Amino acid sequence: MRRRREAVLAGGGEERIAKLHAEGRLTARERVELFLDPGSFQETGVFVEHRIADFGMAERRVPGDGVVAGYGTVDGRKVFVFAQDFTVFGGTLSEENARKICNVMDLAMENGAPVIGLNDSGGARIQEGVQSLGGYAEIFLRNTLASGVVPQISAVMGPCAGGAVYSPAITDFVIMVKQTSQMFVTGPNVIKTVTNEDVTFEELGGAMSHNTKSGVAHFAVDDDEACLAAIRRLLSYLPSNNVDDPPRRATDDPADRMESRLNDIVPPEPNRPYDMKDVVRLVMDDGEFFEVHEHFAPNIIVGFAHLDGRSVGIVGNQPAALAGVLDIKSSTKAARFVRFCDAFNIPLVTFEDVPGFLPGTEQEWGGIIRHGAKLLYAYCEATVPKLTVVVRKAYGGAYDVMSSKHIRGDYNVAWPQAELAVMGAEGAVNILYRKEIAQAKKPAEARAALIEEYNEKFANPYVAAALGYLDDVIEPQETRPRLIRALRMLSNKRQSLPPKKHGNIPL
Repeated sequence: MRRRREAVLAGGGEERIAKLHAEGRLTARERVELFLDPGSFQETGVFVEHRIADFGMAERRVPGDGVVAGYGTVDGRKVFVFAQDFTVFGGTLSEENARKICNVMDLAMENGAPVIGLNDSGGARIQEGVQSLGGYAEIFLRNTLASGVVPQISAVMGPCAGGAVYSPAITDFVIMVKQTSQMFVTGPNVIKTVTNEDVTFEELGGAMSHNTKSGVAHFAVDDDEACLAAIRRLLSYLPSNNVDDPPRRATDDPADRMESRLNDIVPPEPNRPYDMKDVVRLVMDDGEFFEVHEHFAPNIIVGFAHLDGRSVGIVGNQPAALAGVLDIKSSTKAARFVRFCDAFNIPLVTFEDVPGFLPGTEQEWGGIIRHGAKLLYAYCEATVPKLTVVVRKAYGGAYDVMSSKHIRGDYNVAWPQAELAVMGAEGAVNILYRKEIAQAKKPAEARAALIEEYNEKFANPYVAAALGYLDDVIEPQETRPRLIRALRMLSNKRQSLPPKKHGNIPL
């Protein structure tokens, strides 16, 4: 038994392990041991082997068959994990190691614990043909069934090609390692043959390509150690399943802390940018903000923080990028994050400064109506506590979309400089008073006077507050204690949706 176990631990052998280390990558076992709490890993399917005899495979059997799977703890909390072993058949998926992965996923759902996949695979094992493809489909099914039941996190720590990419794509978060990981449906050689495009592996499907261009990945890290640390940090904000509440943590940051720096953080000029992340950090516990999708659609920020020790999801328009406008990418990015938070009982805090939706033929033909509706749908559907702070602008349909009172926002407040209107004063005056301005003796003066009048009426939050669309107008410095009081009040919130199989989000 001990000799057999030694063969399991040896994986693909010393030579392949040394080659992996030379590339700056850890082995599957090293990754699992580093990720989990020391001594907590319990392996399953230890001696599983493939059943193929063709292509000389009868003589090439390795115990474990290219995947390490089992369960352990992270910060004392139970998690399930599988790690593909690139030293064994290039980490390719076989029917049998797919069964090991599926077993871990079934156990995770039955026990209500997160499942983490450490992907490092050459794809389907060619020698097995359709059996390997069937193994992928079994995994995809479980990814789908587990969605919204337990958190699913995928780390891409090597190649991930063909059908292998769809399992990470279904999971909640994807983390990629710079320079050593790639994801693509078809590789550079196929693309060259079919479309005559020349592209490298890194350009096509590297970590930064998927973090900045496609949005497939949520995080890009420097190496395997940083990747595993990022997963542990991410888990610290998440509940184990959709029934549990998110974990709470102790904090020395006073709940009644006033933050005077917020009073001057927004420039007096309405078109000058500032960094919404600074606002978030000044309000949240200990100045921490764990950003998700940092490099994709930077005109909106999403991520996790703690408020009064409670885990919360942050959504905020970013005036420092495209003036914080909503477009196709930012709408999709935020919608997916909102739906995740809602699925796992994580309250949403929205910091709003949005001048509207991005105009242009590229946006309209690209489906901004459909994609913008995703974010609207996500906020409407969410039943978790929803807190909204209108920091500066809330214009047009974007005002409705960003967790307004009309779509079941629980606590909506604004800072004194907030502007809630259909559009900015200049644009509105040009439309409303076009004839009057044209007929005036001094058009420029008339236009300036009308802009001032419009600003007096709409460039403040008090009209909306008078209508009950805002719960209060507050001083910026008191944002933290106000949000904490509201969050405490909503701690037992119960809200449901009409009975139905599921809605039809405008995908």
